[in-house]
Amino acid sequence: MNAPAPHAAPGPMPSPCVNICRMDPATGWCEGCLRTLPEIAAWGGLSDADKRAVWALLPARREARARRPAGGGGDAA
Repeated sequence: MNAPAPHAAPGPMPSPCVNICRMDPATGWCEGCLRTLPEIAAWGGLSDADKRAVWALLPARREARARRPAGGGGDAA
């Protein structure tokens, strides 16, 4: 049996940080946790409901990242 996703489980919300902290300039997401800089900066002050809302965004971001061509295809200029 699979454990519930962190944003669906009751109780305090853990950070999605996985200690791979590099920002993707094409998406504005951290390559490790897929949060934006504003989401990362605000995390400690967010309510559990707001943290759940951020967690709920991550699966779609993971899917979008998986659909991107290798090398990112972003224009950093």
